[in-house]
Amino acid sequence: MIKQLILILFIFIGFSNNSNAQFDGHSHEIGVVVGPVAFQSDYGERHDLSTNSGNTGFGVGIIHYLNFTYNSEYNYTPKTYFNQHFKLRSELSFNKTNLKHYGEYVSPDKTSLGAKQLRAMEGSSSIMNIGTQLELFPLSIRDFTATIGSFAPYASLGGQFSYYNAKATSSLGALGNSATTFPKYLTPSDGRAHGYSNESKTVFSVVSSLGTRYKLDDSSDLLLDLRFQYFFSNWVDGLNPNPEIYKENKANDWLVWLNVGYIYYL
Repeated sequence: MIKQLILILFIFIGFSNNSNAQFDGHSHEIGVVVGPVAFQSDYGERHDLSTNSGNTGFGVGIIHYLNFTYNSEYNYTPKTYFNQHFKLRSELSFNKTNLKHYGEYVSPDKTSLGAKQLRAMEGSSSIMNIGTQLELFPLSIRDFTATIGSFAPYASLGGQFSYYNAKATSSLGALGNSATTFPKYLTPSDGRAHGYSNESKTVFSVVSSLGTRYKLDDSSDLLLDLRFQYFFSNWVDGLNPNPEIYKENKANDWLVWLNVGYIYYL
């Protein structure tokens, strides 16, 4: 599946390059992004600081832009609102987060079997994403590109197709019995035998970002980007206690990714 996602990205870039023969109205940019990921999942306690800070991972991505302000010869295209304020971004990214339960229910002073089971439970989620976003730049892209040392804030919205690998384990032994597993995770949920699952599947998500570019020189930018990604599944982290019984299980999995990057103009 990972090889297939990489192939799709390069096919997309290749198609974009070939399209110059029919429509010479854009140029290309490539780059890389890296940064920490905060995974909001069914591990830990909602609105708990230790959960938010503890369940963090790391992400890296390869990105490609269509810049409509310049053509492939890097000459200006005719001015329109669209080509002065929008770019199309495609990307291939990967992130991984190790997960644990945090909060008052697993504090050291809790000595019940349930508390011990939660403390012993660990998981991880590895996610490969491919997708596209449309970025809106409120200020002129042409003016930004012509001014070294300038900033270009933006907002974006798009979608991604993801392949995730979720794992759930316990230091007490194999999950799936009352000696090792907290009761809410033994209950069947959403077609699975339990409220946890070790699975590798695909899922769609919606992504939205706020960020800015900094013009480093004529052919390169630095990037700072804060992304929100919402998955259309509650199994991406490997946990999903039956929502019809456990009403606190209200939302699908989502994450926040703060990344920095380097962009090069081809």
